[in-house]
Amino acid sequence: MKKFFLALVAVVAIGAVVTWQSMDSALAAPEVAFTDLNGRTVTTQDLRGKVVLVKFWATSCTTCVAQMPDTIRHYQDLKSRGFDTIGVAMQYDPPNYVKNFTETRQLPFPVVIDAQGKIAQAFGDVRLTPTAFLIDKQGRIIKRYLGNYDEKAFMATVEQALAS
Repeated sequence: MKKFFLALVAVVAIGAVVTWQSMDSALAAPEVAFTDLNGRTVTTQDLRGKVVLVKFWATSCTTCVAQMPDTIRHYQDLKSRGFDTIGVAMQYDPPNYVKNFTETRQLPFPVVIDAQGKIAQAFGDVRLTPTAFLIDKQGRIIKRYLGNYDEKAFMATVEQALAS
């Protein structure tokens, strides 16, 4: 029994180290270029010094549509403090739907159509929406959100990132 316990502790310890190392190496946001609907391009490198929400969404995603007013409000309330948002429309979303949604909802942040799926691939092969990544001022992914999220916890994480 003692050998089993020691073996279990060793496996857990090794697993913790491997998990910590892989999380540490996965913290850097991928180097990608975002070209928005207006033709402006910004890279993840250009965004250093800001806290950035990269949000993968689709016009056909009811949760994405339901979250959009909060996403707009967070951007507007925090942009003067160094917060930015980039909406990344999924590869399967028809470009005319994305443009129409962006215009009719007056999205104030850059919206990108990931026509080849390269941005989704770079962020770990994102397939489900909404999926969002919160990136700190040093360009590290500090939180990944899938589906609905707790707004108070999200805002606390954003506030902490803005303060550091």
